Amino acid sequence: QVQLVESGGGSVQPGGSLRLSCAASGGTFSSGTVAWFRPGPETEREFVAAIRWPGISTFHADSVKGRFAITRDRAKNTVFLEMNNLRPEDTAVYYCAAAQQRVINTYVRSYPYDSWGQGTQVTVSS
Repeated sequence: QVQLVESGGGSVQPGGSLRLSCAASGGTFSSGTVAWFRPGPETEREFVAAIRWPGISTFHADSVKGRFAITRDRAKNTVFLEMNNLRPEDTAVYYCAAAQQRVINTYVRSYPYDSWGQGTQVTVSS
């Protein structure tokens, strides 16, 4: 299993921006799917965004659509989550997760992912 190292969390005011990074350590992101999750009101792992390749496809939860964007830098073996116009309700620990296979229909669920990062805290408050 590839080890995932997250970074980029912090504290910002409402309307601010952050960029989270998820780097693969001890391996590479081969063809597959990488996603970001955070704890939700009804689940330990609420889907935020996912990116799938080959043939790049991205998916975003309705709650973050238009504000967050998931991207991938293949050369750096890193996946990013660009977070703009942050709201207090975005406050959470964000987890990166990776699957070695392309996840087709269940990318919003946590069980297809076999590698998880340690999480990075994002706090949005005035």
